[in-house]
Amino acid sequence: MNRTDIINISYDHPGHATSSAWARVPLAPAPEERLELIARIRRMLTLQDAVLVAHYYVHPDLQDLAEETGGIVSDSLDMANFGHLHKATTIVVAGVRFMGETAKILNPEKRVLMPDLAAECSLDLGCPADEFGAFCDAHPDRTVVVYANTSAAVKARADWMVTSSIAMPVVRHLAAQGKKILWAPDRHLGNYVQEQTGADMLLWQGACVVHDEYKARELVELKVQHPGALVLVHPESPRAVIKLADVVGSTTQLIRAAQNADARVFIVATDSGILHKMRTLCPDKLFFEAPTAGAGANCTSCSHCPWMAMNGLQNLAQVLETGANEIHVDPAIIPRAVLPIRRMLDFAKTINLPARGIGNV
Repeated sequence: MNRTDIINISYDHPGHATSSAWARVPLAPAPEERLELIARIRRMLTLQDAVLVAHYYVHPDLQDLAEETGGIVSDSLDMANFGHLHKATTIVVAGVRFMGETAKILNPEKRVLMPDLAAECSLDLGCPADEFGAFCDAHPDRTVVVYANTSAAVKARADWMVTSSIAMPVVRHLAAQGKKILWAPDRHLGNYVQEQTGADMLLWQGACVVHDEYKARELVELKVQHPGALVLVHPESPRAVIKLADVVGSTTQLIRAAQNADARVFIVATDSGILHKMRTLCPDKLFFEAPTAGAGANCTSCSHCPWMAMNGLQNLAQVLETGANEIHVDPAIIPRAVLPIRRMLDFAKTINLPARGIGNV
């Protein structure tokens, strides 16, 4: 029951050679154990006055449990906002560490737990707060805009935080004011926003281990195999892949596109965990993962984040029963870290963008 698979992951780290990280991936429980774990989790959520918020990329069992017990399945900021509005005194975050930190930043009075505190994000790991701070110090004339996939300490250094669905409106707004932008950490999303807005942007060179692996040539070949398939791409993907997209958007936007499009077949270039929600909402449609193999492939992650895979029924049950794996954020950081998030939320209201639509990993 305690066995795990160890997966090594490479990720970019500016100024250094490619580094190696690892993920502890729980093995799937046997059918009878699975049912017992689900029953324990349901019971403990009630006893602990807890709500489960799960990301679209975690295991389907956790997504289903979140919704069945009054929680939510969504993207990162949505998860934190839901926990803020919910009456529960404990928020259990099934996702990766920066999501737990964001939940704590927005809910400092609540207890925030995670199934595994070692569930990281390559974008967060590749943007250490001290190195990022030095980068900001070297460019004091620039407005600092960071993606949600960053630590609390990095957010505390930012002027704005953005998600993928609000990044372009925010950057256009700043560019219209004549602002020059320092962007971190995802270079692909930054390139996409820069190309779409024409803004003066200096980019930190981070990347997601999942999205960075999508391959354009193999995607073209897959499109040939499925004529008429609609290509849905997350903007953390490489430029060549984005150029092949019919829809570019956040996780929430891609799910909506799958629901609203007349197409019956889709090729999806984002974490394969999203396919559970797409297939649930669109049972009459067919979804394929965008290819990650091919020339130049370095696929240790394939189309699923191994850190997201660290969230399982067993460690979720253990956390609820023991109170372990609580997220702590330095109280001195929280007032500064919350400012760029609130600035984004306030801006969303001015452009009539519903808060439910702006959160994303």
